[in-house]
Amino acid sequence: MARVTCPVLGRRIATAEEAAAHIRPGDSVGISGFTGAGFPKAVPQALARRIGEAHARGEEFRIGLWSGASTGPSVDGALAEVHGLDKRLPYSSDPALRRLINSGEVDYVDAHLSHSAQQAWFGFYGPLDVAVVEVAAILPNGLLVPGTSVGNNKTWLDRAEKVILEVNRWLPRDLEGFHDVYYGAAVPPHRIPIQLTHPLQRIGDPYLRVDPAKVVAVVETDAPDRNSPLDAPDDSSRAMAELLVDFLRHEVRAGRMPPGLLPLQSGVGSTPNAVMEGLLHAEFEGLTSFTEVIQDGLLDLLDAGKLASLSATSFGLSPAGQQRFLDNVGSYKGRILLRSQEISNHPELVRRLGVIAINGMIEADVYGNVNSSHVMGSAIMNGIGGSGDFARNAYLNFFVSDSLAKGGLISSIVPMVSHVDHTEHDVHVLITEQGLADLRGLSPSDRADRVIAHCAHPDYRDRLRDYVDRARAARPEARHTPHLLEEALGWHAAYLRDGRM
Repeated sequence: MARVTCPVLGRRIATAEEAAAHIRPGDSVGISGFTGAGFPKAVPQALARRIGEAHARGEEFRIGLWSGASTGPSVDGALAEVHGLDKRLPYSSDPALRRLINSGEVDYVDAHLSHSAQQAWFGFYGPLDVAVVEVAAILPNGLLVPGTSVGNNKTWLDRAEKVILEVNRWLPRDLEGFHDVYYGAAVPPHRIPIQLTHPLQRIGDPYLRVDPAKVVAVVETDAPDRNSPLDAPDDSSRAMAELLVDFLRHEVRAGRMPPGLLPLQSGVGSTPNAVMEGLLHAEFEGLTSFTEVIQDGLLDLLDAGKLASLSATSFGLSPAGQQRFLDNVGSYKGRILLRSQEISNHPELVRRLGVIAINGMIEADVYGNVNSSHVMGSAIMNGIGGSGDFARNAYLNFFVSDSLAKGGLISSIVPMVSHVDHTEHDVHVLITEQGLADLRGLSPSDRADRVIAHCAHPDYRDRLRDYVDRARAARPEARHTPHLLEEALGWHAAYLRDGRM
């Protein structure tokens, strides 16, 4: 079956090399892709080869790269390997690129994922020269059938001076109808309320639009998304999942949420998937989800009939989960909607729907501040991603982590976090395998006692209590959030000096 049926755009079919030639040194390039789904498969690799050849001749050639979120080794990794990037935003998880970011070679703009599209429209990032977007098909009228992620594609197609389309035959043609692309967003003062009151409500179009005059090349591909094997839940993640699910039962009994809960959001990783596994065996029925990424655990809930509807911006499945979706794609139509990330992560909608947000963290301090992006205060891990969009605006949020890292050399509960992504004002519940600390409605002093008692590992609990006790005694006139400033980051300094906290 032909995937390019638009006569005008059908005349612009080109090779990846011919398409990549439209990208110039110094260009800002917006690409599709979110958590390894929907990224362009051919043009970035052709561009990386071109950059490598230019560098071999002694020519300077680097670009700025804008995406929805993380891509894959064939995009971020390939461009990092040839030192072809000077700026990256708003999120990346590639280890090769991470090294260049932390070495200072690549400028990294770590933005909230709901902000990146609007900030591009505001002009905060400067002009967008080229968009490279993967789609499943181009219809006779020029409309685009999106693929396995929507991300920032609408904005890149609208804002770019030139557009390159990759039409991937590997994508199921049955993806048509899975998308809801909202074209009602506007810049201030022209904004209006977004009329969405249920996760599966349609408020937009099933297609992406592009001005045909801007399309300089159409490249045909046949290549799969990047899918990572799913880490099986271990004893620790299952313990955290049990704590979280039991807490939700408590909230229902207290009358603070309905028996079918409120819409779920879960970050990527083994613990969120363990939570979904816990919900699979729990009594809750008629669940809904308003999230960023569809992982295997959400498919499990859909297949079991526990989850009625699922709104996201991308898939993030394991190879087995991806195959399950491809084999049964028709059965999911009408139950899954993929939206632009400015909608899937929109603070207005997260707050209106009353989302329950579940995200991971690197560390939390005794007062409830959370670091989800930096190791030892300075080295970026991946970025804040969408966790801030959801946590700040959620009806109820959870941050989860093992209490120890590096075989016990690092405590995830510390006197003061070395980097703050989520302030104490935005954090509701902390969970480690040791226990759960409900911080809602507590003063900083009460939060400290609860976090230490319930979340800290026994190997570090007494030291944390000692720190807080001495901080309280040191300044009787300043006991609201007491700290010993000369010691507050001492645990991190000790690790950098001695290899353990």
